[in-house]
Formats: sequence, C-alpha cells, structure tokens
Amino acid sequence: MLSMALSRMRGLVVAGEFADGKVGLDYCLKEKPGLLVVDLFLPSLHGLDVIREMRARVPSTRILVLTGHPDSELPARLMTMGVHGFVDKAEPINYVMQAVEAVMSGGMFFATNVPPKYVQADATAAGKAPTPLAAPKVNPATPVPSVEAVQILSSREIEVVQLVAGGFSSKEIASRLDLSVRTVEKHRANIMEKIGVREVASLVRWAVQAGLVKS
Repeated sequence: MLSMALSRMRGLVVAGEFADGKVGLDYCLKEKPGLLVVDLFLPSLHGLDVIREMRARVPSTRILVLTGHPDSELPARLMTMGVHGFVDKAEPINYVMQAVEAVMSGGMFFATNVPPKYVQADATAAGKAPTPLAAPKVNPATPVPSVEAVQILSSREIEVVQLVAGGFSSKEIASRLDLSVRTVEKHRANIMEKIGVREVASLVRWAVQAGLVKS
C-alpha cells in the first residue's frame, strides 16, 4: 500500500522495495537512492543498523523511518543518528506523504503519538488529543530537540550546535564530525543567522531553550 501511494507522488520514482533488511541495504549501498523509507523490525538486519550503514557510507540519502513500534526515546535517538523524519504507523497515510515531501525538500518531519510533557499536560487540561507533530517525551536528563529546532536546523546543524554549546572548538568539532574547520565555521555562521544571534553565549542559551543541550 505504501509503495503504491509513493509511486503516485509527482517527481518520485519507487526504485525498489524489500522485506529483508540486508537485501535492502545492499541495494541502497549500490544504487544510492535519494530517499530511503525504512521500517525498524526487519528480517536479517535491524532498521537501525541499516540507518547506521547508510549514514556512514551514503550520507547524501535522505532517511525516513516508518514503524509501528515507537517508544518514548526513539524519535530523539533517530535525530541523533541523523534521520530526517519519523512517522508512527498509527498515523494516517497522509502523514507519510507529508513527511516524504518535507524530507525530500531538505526539511525534517517527526510525527508521533509520544508528545512532550508540556503538550500532554496542556492537551489533557483542554480535553483534547495531543498534536502528532511534536518532540518525544523522554527522560528529563536526555536532551530532546524541540519542534522549532528541528524545523529550523538541519540534522548536521543540530550536531554542530550541540558541540558548540558543549564548549568544543571548531577544530575539535571538525575532528569529531569528520569535517573541515572551514565547513564547521560555515555551519556555525548559518546557524547563528537562522536563529538570529551574534555571539556564542546567545547561541548556547538558545540551544538550552530548544532542548538541544541540558542546562
């Protein structure tokens, strides 16, 4: 059903579909698709292992995770791994279509029934169901990017912000992310322009407020 729905999307060609994790990974490593929609519980190779290999060997591929077994920490974990989108299978099919459009246009899309604490509290008080587009509710000790941060910054920019806020120099960040110092400096300049700050102290404060780092 998903394959049929995706094949009807303008500008998108379904190159293949695989029920086996290893077979699918081998194909993706060879063909290097622009988009990979992957489940997590797959025969022979777990979806998280597929994601790790693709991010390491074909970083240009955009990745969207679709699973029927989300837990409270999964969305944040996927963000950390560099995944560009996550949709709970319990959500309507149009969420998947929206996610594909957002991810393929260079954005991020996370839709899940596991909302952050403040959304759950507000929704309960109002007698309404929580919004599906939200950051996950996780252990308070775990930094979780806010929806705003995910919408504004790319997954690479989020990594850079977290390291800058952690006190790492551009040279140290470049080494950790396998980038050039110049690229790190460019990422930092783009980030500061996007969030409207001019000094590192303000960047760190924003990172804390956006849930990217612990205060």
